Amino acid sequence: MSVCNNTNVTVAGCHVDPLQGLAYSAVFLLGFLVNAAALCAFTAQRDSLSATHIYMLNLAIADTTLLLFLPFRIYDAFFCLPNNHLCTFLLSLHFINMYASILTTTAIGVHRYLVIRFPLQARSWRKKKETAFAACLLIWVFLVTTCVVFREDNYPRKLWTCFERCKNIPLRPQFMAILVFLGYVAPLSVVVFCSSCIVRILIKTDNKSGEKKRTIGIVTANMIVFVVCYTPIHYGSRQTDGHYTTEHDGKGPGSGHI
Repeated sequence: MSVCNNTNVTVAGCHVDPLQGLAYSAVFLLGFLVNAAALCAFTAQRDSLSATHIYMLNLAIADTTLLLFLPFRIYDAFFCLPNNHLCTFLLSLHFINMYASILTTTAIGVHRYLVIRFPLQARSWRKKKETAFAACLLIWVFLVTTCVVFREDNYPRKLWTCFERCKNIPLRPQFMAILVFLGYVAPLSVVVFCSSCIVRILIKTDNKSGEKKRTIGIVTANMIVFVVCYTPIHYGSRQTDGHYTTEHDGKGPGSGHI
């Protein structure tokens, strides 16, 4: 059993797992193909991108950061990476990927709600693309700044293996508060509120078109996927006193989380 404390880390728990490595290899290959196609499509339409397209592009960029993470995860499954500052960087990359997807999905929900709730005003809104770009930029600045400020929480001396923290060293309360409340509880509340309002508004309209039904289905499905994918990791980490690890993360809507 691995022994972890603040001054010394002895790692004996790292073990190879070829099946896991093969699974990650398949995810990497699929993710590379899907993200390459998405980025090419967005690049080809860069002159006619809408605000929604900008948010979707941001999701694709978030997924691309996962592709930078996966080769090391694959190597670790076969050979075990040593605990060093590369692990700190990779864990930060993993956090950024997941929460960039969460916050971008939340921004899409807010944007969709405003367009449906105020359709006439939305047509006259200016700088919608600039607003979407600013929101995406703000998300990245917030996440990178948070990881830099709390980088010591994932220093090698606090890691059990390269991708798992020591069992007896939880994340700092301030970091946990940001991850759980700003990174999950607030976005979840916004997504549920906006999705519920959109469905209610569309149901009350007299329009019986297939497009309305598809929109209701998409909004409802996105809300359910958001809850199902992101609740287990946050609830589980809370139950284990803040011991976040890359082993428990679900797959977010439109993204390839581990």
